[in-house]
Amino acid sequence: MSDFLDTTPTATDDAPAPDAITEDEPTPETPVESAEVIDIEDLLDEEASSDGEDDEVVAVESPYDRPGQWYVVHTYAGYENKVKSNLENRIASMNMEDRIFEVVIPTEDVIEFKNGKRVVVSRKMFPGYLLVRCELDDDSWYVVRNTPGVTGFVGSGAKPTPLSRKDVENFLQVPVEGAEAPKKTKPKTLYEIGESVRVREGPFADFTGTIAEINEDQLKLKVLVNIFGRETPVELEFGQVAKL
Repeated sequence: MSDFLDTTPTATDDAPAPDAITEDEPTPETPVESAEVIDIEDLLDEEASSDGEDDEVVAVESPYDRPGQWYVVHTYAGYENKVKSNLENRIASMNMEDRIFEVVIPTEDVIEFKNGKRVVVSRKMFPGYLLVRCELDDDSWYVVRNTPGVTGFVGSGAKPTPLSRKDVENFLQVPVEGAEAPKKTKPKTLYEIGESVRVREGPFADFTGTIAEINEDQLKLKVLVNIFGRETPVELEFGQVAKL
């Protein structure tokens, strides 16, 4: 099966161009899939009231143990949702449900600030990639590889390489064995120590600086701002800065 050996995750001559991806939406998706607007004070009150509560221990099934193996598929960046829809339609129309079981776009929750509100946003972990769980053979490879928008499987040799248990559970955010699964997953803060940001408001508006500390509980940052040639630590709320 000579075609099976084509695993280079880059666009090839037979790969359809982005404008050939026939979906209802004519433009690429934005990185934001969904957003929940949360008032800062309400969120702090909610977190404070739940500090004393015990987390519920839940037995979590690992997606690695489901039938088939997980593979990484490269797509045109910004077209992940359309490619996922195209592939799922092909699976159904070609009666491949017994070989290709699942198509996933890995996402993670991050915190942003918009209009003074704390917003929890679901973002793609790996733009330009999908995870596909399947029994890989000539037929399943053909269905996936020839889906509009797919440019190839990802592999480190002559054939697609399945993901390890660790990678599958990490990408799909499965708690480690023996750990407690909390009722609510705390979103990841969008900012990182060492990141450069611009001050949006206040006496240091339009200054740029580097994040030195992050206080997630109080929703504040300590930013090193260059003032008169010296780096000066300035405490700011999350909503007072913007990513560069």
